[in-house]
Amino acid sequence: MNLTDHVAIPSQVMVREVGDETVILDLASGTYYGLDAVGARIWGWIAEGRSLLQICEGMLAEYEVTRTDIERDVLALARALLENQLIRIR
Repeated sequence: MNLTDHVAIPSQVMVREVGDETVILDLASGTYYGLDAVGARIWGWIAEGRSLLQICEGMLAEYEVTRTDIERDVLALARALLENQLIRIR
């Protein structure tokens, strides 16, 4: 996985806002996952079809972080989502 990848959300994955948290349900496994506000922002951009690099650019515009930190964090979240089959590489 690299920053030029575009990822998509499989049809068996549902998402809902519950209070301040975003909850993801994988219908295939019945497993729930939670995202904090930053993770939810990244999820929203994934849903829009942005590449991981475009997501990093958006995060840099909205948050006071270094490029190195945001690239590392976006890739780490994307890898975790991919490992749990909550996204797929297009």
